[in-house]
Amino acid sequence: MDVSIEKIKKLRESTGSGILDVKEALKETQGDMEKAVDILRQKGLAKAAKRSDREASEGVIDLYSHGNGRVGVMVEVNCETDFVARSDDFQEFAHEIALQVAAAAPRWISEDDIPQDVIEHEKEISRKQYEEEGKPDHIIEKILEGRLDKFKDQTVLLRQEYIRDDELTIEELLHETIASIGENIVIRRFKRWELGGAIEN
Repeated sequence: MDVSIEKIKKLRESTGSGILDVKEALKETQGDMEKAVDILRQKGLAKAAKRSDREASEGVIDLYSHGNGRVGVMVEVNCETDFVARSDDFQEFAHEIALQVAAAAPRWISEDDIPQDVIEHEKEISRKQYEEEGKPDHIIEKILEGRLDKFKDQTVLLRQEYIRDDELTIEELLHETIASIGENIVIRRFKRWELGGAIEN
């Protein structure tokens, strides 16, 4: 089937995918935009996975101040080349990550970064609560898994819903950006300060 230029343009703008990938996805789905987006996302994830082992030592540090200086954020996002580091798309992605950190206050980048004692502490608090409610042990264990998943969704940057699109997680946004830009991208570290917050040693 022939695909309209209008549809191709619209899909390119919404996904950041290449023109050939967009045309192919629209043909495959008989012009169904939603299904075409799904196909492009799956391709993006596959491309991102292939690039994830490549070294990313270039990049940018983005600074963001929110609420008349009440919240400050610094993020380091890395890519493979200086050329990409200077590109608008990459810098925009880094800035979006800074906005996400300011708004959603994650504590860690990935769930692998959560210290084991924090996991155990969260489990223990919930377990005591459910024991006091009289719930049986086998039910408590199942509930704890769900509670722990929710805790990770709230506190782990890559698992958080993207503040501009709650159908995307930050990890999915990262993978889409990798597929679009064509280089491995790593969110290396971030720091978030809030006026009047505790001072860490």
